[in-house]
Amino acid sequence: MKVIAILSQKGGVGKTTLSTCLAVAAEADGKSTAILDLDPQATASFWSDVRESETPAVSSLQAVRLGPVIAAAKRAGTDLVIIDGAAVARDVAYQAAAHADLVLVPTKAAVFDTMSMTHTLDLVRQLAKPSAVVLTFVSPQGTETADAIAAVEQLGAAVCPVTIGNRKAFFRAQGAGLTAQEFEPKGAAAAEILNLYKYTCIRLYDGMKDSAT
Repeated sequence: MKVIAILSQKGGVGKTTLSTCLAVAAEADGKSTAILDLDPQATASFWSDVRESETPAVSSLQAVRLGPVIAAAKRAGTDLVIIDGAAVARDVAYQAAAHADLVLVPTKAAVFDTMSMTHTLDLVRQLAKPSAVVLTFVSPQGTETADAIAAVEQLGAAVCPVTIGNRKAFFRAQGAGLTAQEFEPKGAAAAEILNLYKYTCIRLYDGMKDSAT
């Protein structure tokens, strides 16, 4: 079993969107997947409540219960656990990262947003966890993306080669208990999520032997 933690101590950067989209992509790839929702706002849990499909499973819990719940998921034969982290709470992020095989740190493609990631990146380094920064809400024009990439690199962090655009499909899908790839299967948002999922498989499984092609 593998564990991905999606963490940022800044709110509104797309943690839950990435969590739900990647979980559905993994399910489509034949992996039994669970989302552990650590956010007090429980957005992923509310998404699951309005979702018609019973999968992926979503559990809302406090960070202190992560260890036992992850162990139970492993015993149940779960292939992938995705931890949807909470904003601001450094102790929660630390516990989530400690259990992760890969940490994704989403951030908006703006220099000031990327600079706010320093605490999250520091704890990832402290735990020596594989990680990547994922640029979200990316505009199709302008220099913000290049500037953000440069800022992340100055912080000594790896930048995910897949960026996530500022697309309406993400927001429209979430309100219906869907993901972008379910809401608009042939859309640009769906393609971005598939590419991000492939990237996570490369990082987790050292290649695409057991993942989508």
